[in-house]
Amino acid sequence: MRLLVIEDDRDLNRQLVAALEDAGYAVDKAFDGEEGHFLGDTEPYDGVILDMGLPLMDGIRVLEKWRRGGRTMPVLILTARDRWSEKVQGFDAGADDYVTKPFHMEEVLARLRALLRRAAGHATSELMCGPVLLDTRSSRVVVDGSAVRLTSHEYRLLAYLMHHQGRVVSRTELVEHLYDQDFDRDSNTIEVFVGRLRKKLGVDIIQTVRGLGYIAAPPEPPAKR
Repeated sequence: MRLLVIEDDRDLNRQLVAALEDAGYAVDKAFDGEEGHFLGDTEPYDGVILDMGLPLMDGIRVLEKWRRGGRTMPVLILTARDRWSEKVQGFDAGADDYVTKPFHMEEVLARLRALLRRAAGHATSELMCGPVLLDTRSSRVVVDGSAVRLTSHEYRLLAYLMHHQGRVVSRTELVEHLYDQDFDRDSNTIEVFVGRLRKKLGVDIIQTVRGLGYIAAPPEPPAKR
């Protein structure tokens, strides 16, 4: 899952990016509204953390321009505690949720997880696909009750497919949503990660759809004789 953080306070921006990366996300960052709007308008993010008080273009205008342009990714806005009017403006402009400053990082992570799973049509933080359970709160993967250790890239790939299970996801889409802006993207690595995931999971929940991409779906039961 790929996220964008737009926050002009460089220390806070760095803290948010570090926490999100530790939680298993690929993260891009911007420090002003113009740069943030451009990134959000041209890159396919799964979610955005957007500060309201930005230089060059304020957060409300950024959000309004995205929504008018048809950009539908979930947006979590950051507002000052005493600026209730900003919250109202943010919702009216198309925000999905808000956090007031100062905040606990765990609250940001929890609200973001909720936005991402709702956007993908999931009701809980635990995603199931056959015998595979992925807990988005702890970034933990369990197969038939046994924990499976994954690298950050393997986890991102599995999480994206499980968030969108039942739908064919192309290699191009996976590359766009698994790597941040500065990563040397190569769609051939997706095949490598899929192979590693299949081996580690030990169950066939990731199927190749020839010429189209991959789909996460529960394994088919054995045919009756």
